Amino acid sequence: MWAGRAQAYEASFGRLCAHPVPRLLDAARVTAGTRVLDAGTGTGSAARAARERGARVRAVDADPDMVARARGHGIAAEIAALPELPFPDGEFDAVLANFVINHVGRPRAALTEPHRVLRPGGRIALTLWSARRGAGQELLGRACAAGGAVPPPHLPRLDPAEDFPRTPEGLTALLAEAGFTEPEAAELEWEHRACAEEWWGGAAAGVATVGLVLGAQDAGTVVRVRAEYDRLCAGFAADGEGRLVLPHVAVLAAATARPPLSRRRPG
Repeated sequence: MWAGRAQAYEASFGRLCAHPVPRLLDAARVTAGTRVLDAGTGTGSAARAARERGARVRAVDADPDMVARARGHGIAAEIAALPELPFPDGEFDAVLANFVINHVGRPRAALTEPHRVLRPGGRIALTLWSARRGAGQELLGRACAAGGAVPPPHLPRLDPAEDFPRTPEGLTALLAEAGFTEPEAAELEWEHRACAEEWWGGAAAGVATVGLVLGAQDAGTVVRVRAEYDRLCAGFAADGEGRLVLPHVAVLAAATARPPLSRRRPG
């Protein structure tokens, strides 16, 4: 899904995914000196923001191209992916996972690893796209459907046994299941602003699921999808700079790592 697409991602959907980063860092209580792991760093937007706060930052991503891009921004990044992290127990004060859990095949196992590498009392903060989707999120998908695009059979699909409700309640339950305490979550709503060509460009370059769908179509279908996209864009207000105003909804959650059983005081 991401191989060779880091530049295209950064120029399109990367800006969108960076929007919740300040609140993500607040939820993880990232300040000067905090030992931070940015899991699934992408091109490093959350890691860079944590570094600007004076945190000591490490980062991992499954895709070599993303890791190279993050390193180009000065981030200490390496190739690794949830649910296996190359760090000892209790190495970090905070773990960030910005729009990562929605891309892993084993979300429950994926959350046990951040718990392992966090010190007792450390914080995790993560985001994912909400089941209640904003109109801007639906734009490209609606264009694909209206243009007759058919999802390819090789599209990654999550095992139903691994799925969970993409809601604040669903995410807090998943964190509690992974051993975290005091989980809390809430929806975030914002209006992403992008010109029509930028928003189309990420999908046209094969970025994310919609990019895989679009890239699997024949040339005629792509032309029809683009025509439907242009038609649907007319339904979105433009700001003073001619950019589309695209409503989005995500879930932001945070929780605390529970101390190991051997360290807990007797009741």
